[in-house]
Amino acid sequence: MSEKSEQDVGKSKDWLSRARFSRKHLRISRQRDEHAKRLARNLVRSNDLVAYENLQVRNLLKNHCLAKSIADASWYLFRQWIEYFAGKFGKLAVAVAPHYTSQMCSACGAIVKKSLLTRTHVCTCGCELHRDTNAAINILNLAKARDGQSQSNANGLATSTLLGESLVEQVARMKLESP
Repeated sequence: MSEKSEQDVGKSKDWLSRARFSRKHLRISRQRDEHAKRLARNLVRSNDLVAYENLQVRNLLKNHCLAKSIADASWYLFRQWIEYFAGKFGKLAVAVAPHYTSQMCSACGAIVKKSLLTRTHVCTCGCELHRDTNAAINILNLAKARDGQSQSNANGLATSTLLGESLVEQVARMKLESP
């Protein structure tokens, strides 16, 4: 009889510790989601164009040195919220291919090979910038160049119905678009 009661007590302690752990995990998960949501909303509301590298987060998580930091920062969730709020507020969010963004010179376009340890971009044209600043300029330039092609339809308009447009304005636009 004492064996059964000891097992029951052990099971209840195990259940209680699992419940505590799951509550802590849920709390942290909600904090991470709210933080990403708040940052994305503020970023999209304060800018007309949000440009970012189209990084494969799944592949970045394979690096055991960076995986915990990347997962804690919830990059993928942040990107999803940026895309959501861009659509909601009528702003533009453009994903740019990450190829050569930190190696291409933002002034002349030449490719300057460098290792990951090299933090300064120095080009033969005289351009000397921090590596991340150079990459940010390149990402913005690529997004601006791709801006017209990212969301176009056959008529060349960004969208056939725009957010915030009244029904009368939408009908007038349709009359202009149709031949």
